[in-house]
Amino acid sequence: MTTGTGTDRGRDAGPGGDPAYAGGPPAGAALVVGARRHLDAAVLPDTAERIVLGPLAPALDAVEEYVRADRPVVVLASGDPGFFGIVRALAERFGPERLDVRPGVSSVAAAFARLALPWDDAVVVSAHGRDLRTAVNVCRARPKVAVLTGPGAGPAELGAALARTPGAERTLVVASALGDPRRERVERVAPAEAAARDWGTAVNVVLCLDPARALGAARTVAGPAAGPAGWALEEAAFAHRDSMITKFEVRALALARLGPRLGDLVWDVGAGSGSVAVECARLGAAVVAVERTADGAARVRANAAAHGVDVAVVHGAAPGALAGLGDDPDAVFVGGGGRDLPAVVAACARRARRTVVVAVAALDRVPAARAALTAAGFACDGVLLQSSRLAPLPGDVTRLAAANPVFLLWGMRPPASEEGVTQ
Repeated sequence: MTTGTGTDRGRDAGPGGDPAYAGGPPAGAALVVGARRHLDAAVLPDTAERIVLGPLAPALDAVEEYVRADRPVVVLASGDPGFFGIVRALAERFGPERLDVRPGVSSVAAAFARLALPWDDAVVVSAHGRDLRTAVNVCRARPKVAVLTGPGAGPAELGAALARTPGAERTLVVASALGDPRRERVERVAPAEAAARDWGTAVNVVLCLDPARALGAARTVAGPAAGPAGWALEEAAFAHRDSMITKFEVRALALARLGPRLGDLVWDVGAGSGSVAVECARLGAAVVAVERTADGAARVRANAAAHGVDVAVVHGAAPGALAGLGDDPDAVFVGGGGRDLPAVVAACARRARRTVVVAVAALDRVPAARAALTAAGFACDGVLLQSSRLAPLPGDVTRLAAANPVFLLWGMRPPASEEGVTQ
């Protein structure tokens, strides 16, 4: 079975491909499968049957009949069919040893080439037939992202989501009809402009760039940057006021329960210094920090910049400020709230898709916070963290210095109910 680039490369790829294959399928092909635009553009053998790709399963069933009869099959695709393309489905169904793959230039490679930008440090995410929110959160968290688009997940939808992100400095590059000298367009637009336009059906890929970091540094390993070598950083790694910071022992367990990862959205509510927000961003998540004081919000921004991560900062008091955050988070850390803590936890629990973690210093507020989590349908657990750190004494001896105890509560949403959160 041959899978490769046909004569039309306008939709998914730039120019290129195997010159021996560029004229069309081999003359002996008994069946040719592809999108209608590929079949119309290719020179097909007169005796070959053709299948227009719609739903994939019926086409694969038809291909299997020909494969069993040992009759040659050609599947036409654009660009590199092994790069988020049909090679995976064919290899899973028939085995890679039965495939002869003839790749062309992928749309991602072509789009970055048009901008003369290296892309070994880019993150590539597909929104074709997948939930757009993952692509949006990757774009929020990383400075150079290529998004493969699809119906309902194109430049307009991506732009609308990014335009809702506080303080996001992103430029979208929309690449359409790549490889077609008459129709090819590569346009730089702001997210809000992308959201307001009808982009049609010729879009290949959307690049989301932080203009200040688009070039990037030289890399040894391609793809997303490696995660941090450690977490639960010392308090000295952050600017903070009067030791008002989540201590690293508490932060370590909070991060374990939050589970931040690339593609997630995390809220840090009552962010203070933003230490939890910064650590979540270092682990790959998109992060929104909500802080009620102006100097605290500035401190969060400074700490994020010092650690080279993106944290969107909202200056406002919870729970009221949460209403303006358009997208539901995967996980929420609540590190402040005072007398409003039960209302803050309840508001976060209504929106969180996976988990809410609450740090509480005051014993009196633990029952109300726990009740807010259980009332929202979360399975709730918690622990009292008491730690003593090594501290030097005169005479080259060491004592144990006790830190203030902190209650850490966490609520986990049952997996089956994740779709029930407020949209």
